[in-house]
Amino acid sequence: MANGHDLIKYVTVEFVNYIETPRDERKAAKATAKAAREHWLSRWFGWGGASVLLWWKGRTER
Repeated sequence: MANGHDLIKYVTVEFVNYIETPRDERKAAKATAKAAREHWLSRWFGWGGASVLLWWKGRTER
C-alpha cells in the first residue's frame, strides 16, 4: 500500500461487501466460524491445560 488511497479503497470495498450481504447470511457465517473454533482452554494452553482439567475433575469425583 503505497499511499493512503489504497487503504481507503480497501476499507470501502470491505465495508460495502459487509453491508450488501444479508443479515441472516452474516449470522450463519459467524455461527459457523464460532462452531469451528476449538475450546478456549486448548487454544490458550494447548492440551496441557485440558489434561490438568481432566485430572482435577477425576480427582474430585473419587
